[in-house]
Amino acid sequence: MASFSSAASLVKITENFGANPRNVGFHIYVPDVLPAHPAILVNPHWCHGSAQASYAGSQYATLASRHGFIVIYPDSPNTADKCWDVSSKESLTHNGGGDAQGIVSMVKWTLNKYKGDAKRVFVTGVSSGAMMTQVLLGSYPDVFAAGAAFAGVPFSCFAPANNTGAYGYWNDDCAKGRVIKTGEQWAANVVAAYPGYEGWRPKLQLFHGTNDEILDYQNHLEAVKQWTEVLGLDSTPVSTAANTPLTGWTKSVYGQSGWLEAYSAAGVPHDIRVQENTVMAFFDLTCTSNCFQWGQGGEDLPWCDAPSSSSSVSVTASTTGSVRPTTTSAVVSTTARATSTTSSTRITTTFVTSTSTSAPVGQTLWGQCGGSGYTGATACASGTCTTYNAWYAQCVPN
Repeated sequence: MASFSSAASLVKITENFGANPRNVGFHIYVPDVLPAHPAILVNPHWCHGSAQASYAGSQYATLASRHGFIVIYPDSPNTADKCWDVSSKESLTHNGGGDAQGIVSMVKWTLNKYKGDAKRVFVTGVSSGAMMTQVLLGSYPDVFAAGAAFAGVPFSCFAPANNTGAYGYWNDDCAKGRVIKTGEQWAANVVAAYPGYEGWRPKLQLFHGTNDEILDYQNHLEAVKQWTEVLGLDSTPVSTAANTPLTGWTKSVYGQSGWLEAYSAAGVPHDIRVQENTVMAFFDLTCTSNCFQWGQGGEDLPWCDAPSSSSSVSVTASTTGSVRPTTTSAVVSTTARATSTTSSTRITTTFVTSTSTSAPVGQTLWGQCGGSGYTGATACASGTCTTYNAWYAQCVPN
């Protein structure tokens, strides 16, 4: 960008932007200078906050002007306490309604109006905004590439017993860390949010203070259990780093690809300091080319293992989580075996792709071949162009 100065400002969108059953307010910050297909960051506010407070209370708008991405600042319709709807069956269900669907409609409107990059949509928030962050990642994994939650709770933790669909429900047991489940139980709630979904799962950062007096630190431990299971990662971190990014904070990384990062902030209360630079790096929001995107997975993630064009590889996925090999791959053999000491089942699936001696014409294997706003090749040099949603299609093996 030629200059970091900007005349852009926070703007309230009043036109019809799509399904918004709860009448969530829509505020947006669009920098003066944008790339051809800008990334989008969603930043839901905290309880008793507002879109304007979230805009003024972080550096994301300044960073957006510097690096050329758009920020959406939703505004809670709950006038009583301005907390987000993270307890209703509607928000905890894909396209089910609630505050979550209103926010996703904002994303779709923005993608269309500004020719945004649908593969680079991110969400981050604090407290109630962190709770909504995990709700959006669980209910709409097909929309978001990654999320970062500061002092939140696991997906569905605030839902009342039997998920009866209550709006504005304060779950004191969850807030006080008394809702304890296994990773499999937590993951089952995420799977139930979008039945049959077998695609991409966003990567995630979790931040929590050990002295959180509003949302007990136990919620951090429960969220780690939930998302390691959802993502099919080992519950033991592959690395830990003390005093990162601040003194007294410990960073734990799960999975060789770093798909889940958990930050434990010793002695920190609920008023945790947002680490914009850490989030920006995780989202790769300073990138201008070959950036981290929706659909680009890590090697240790079961549904993202892409075989080379001339080899056969085995991919293992846990059926107790929400991740499974994508159904568009050519499955030539499957073998199921029961694991010991647990009731889960693991499935080994072999994928085989063919090679071609002719010169390739069109998009390469695993490359994008369609979607709203896409202008590249739509024919595949190898494989079949398979549509995952309105914004993304990919060349996959026949």
